[in-house]
Amino acid sequence: MTVFTGNANPQLARQIVQHLGLPLGNAVVDKFSDGEIRVELQENVRGKDVFVIQPTSHPTNDSIMELLILSDALRRASANRITAVIPYFGYSRQDRRPRSARVPISAKVVANMIVGVGIDRVLTLDLHADQIQGFFDFPVDNIYATPIILNDLMAQDFKNPVVVSPDIGGVLRARATAKQMNAKLAIIDKRRPRPNESEVMNIIGDSIEGCDCILVDDMVDTAGTLTNAATALKERNARSVTAYCTHAILSGKAIENIEKSGMDQLIVTDSIALREPA
Repeated sequence: MTVFTGNANPQLARQIVQHLGLPLGNAVVDKFSDGEIRVELQENVRGKDVFVIQPTSHPTNDSIMELLILSDALRRASANRITAVIPYFGYSRQDRRPRSARVPISAKVVANMIVGVGIDRVLTLDLHADQIQGFFDFPVDNIYATPIILNDLMAQDFKNPVVVSPDIGGVLRARATAKQMNAKLAIIDKRRPRPNESEVMNIIGDSIEGCDCILVDDMVDTAGTLTNAATALKERNARSVTAYCTHAILSGKAIENIEKSGMDQLIVTDSIALREPA
């Protein structure tokens, strides 16, 4: 078995191979002077079982192209099997055509490219939409961060905890977490007036007054959803607000929004490499 990585999250790849007791595969992954992706394998992979660790996070299109071109190089070098380990799957929010709008299903476009380049299997973490697994013509293993999050939750000293879903779409995740913690459950009724903006309309479910509220979501992007939720919970006299998110995209003014919000803690995984301001 050999493990390679692109430039999206090399630190994660190094931690994984260290845990496995393996060296990291030797490959050049950089750019030509005109910005095109350059890949050259520096070792023999003929007949080997190869894993490529590459979240397709910011810069999203570069990360996708690195994954595709590196995988093509491995296929042409006669690797026996190529598994793409994509901890964060970019374009996953563009998984359908809402209300028959004239828009692409970009997640399917990315899946088509991954299939077309000769990858044999995909391993990913907390897909934004489970149905994306059906966009591929080969096995997709979507694993969940819930056990890791629960370990951290149990180590915290929460008083009268309430697990809160920041929107209707995250109810199943929040309910599963609340069940494991034997905690109460609340749901935030959110509206999106436009992309990357949200506003809280109502809080449904158990009372959150005087409670430690735990927001759980698969990703934090501009942090508008989480910060609006935290503000609404604090206005209703929540004792504290802690957010757990698998994927820390943190685009735009996310850091500024979080610092100005009533959120006490934001806890994320390392599926995406944190940029310097974070």
